[in-house]
Amino acid sequence: METITLIADRDAKSPVAEAYRTIRTNIQFSNIGQELKTIIVTSATPNEGKSTTISNLAAVMAQAGHKVLLMDCDMRNPAQHKIFKMTNKGLSNCISANEAVQTLIQKTGIENLELLASGPVAPNPSELLGSHRMEQILEQLKPDYDYILIDTPPIMPVTDAAVLSGKVDGLVMIISSGDVTPAVAKEAKQRLLQAGTHILGVILNKVEMAHTHGYGYYYYYGSESTSGGDVRRQK
Repeated sequence: METITLIADRDAKSPVAEAYRTIRTNIQFSNIGQELKTIIVTSATPNEGKSTTISNLAAVMAQAGHKVLLMDCDMRNPAQHKIFKMTNKGLSNCISANEAVQTLIQKTGIENLELLASGPVAPNPSELLGSHRMEQILEQLKPDYDYILIDTPPIMPVTDAAVLSGKVDGLVMIISSGDVTPAVAKEAKQRLLQAGTHILGVILNKVEMAHTHGYGYYYYYGSESTSGGDVRRQK
């Protein structure tokens, strides 16, 4: 289980929060000329930091004045309601029980940021995410927000992220340095491309780099079309 820290809200002036703001900027400029409103953030395998990353990214986007909805589509191991200390009633209730989505959206306590939790763990998450009802929910919500950030299960164990990726504008993948081999990362990317996913870029997480005062964690964001990227240190 990954350690959850909403540091972008708790310590907005920290180097870590600045790293998330850099990622925010890169995402915003990664799709110039095309709509970029619905974005999946996922990982290749479990415990790579995707839930921490997407919650902090949602916070810095909201801090910039954008109206943001954080949608937890990980119906197998939901985390966002725990991060924000909310009730886990949400998306699965909306899809399976046809409850009105507006009644399930919760205020997070961060200005401009709202949460649609996953709801109770579902026995058939892939079918729910691939349903016509899911498409209807996304289309219904899009006019109300500047960005909808979507947390999904990892790519390799299950098909949920690939199933949903065709319904959104783009996807960002988290790769945990030292935990995921290049072969696994390439396989995860290939599965997404086969599903027609628009991959916006990759964040390389938990990269330990020696410096004068010990070790730190780094985030990297680079698009599919570039060879470089921005790196910021997280103490």
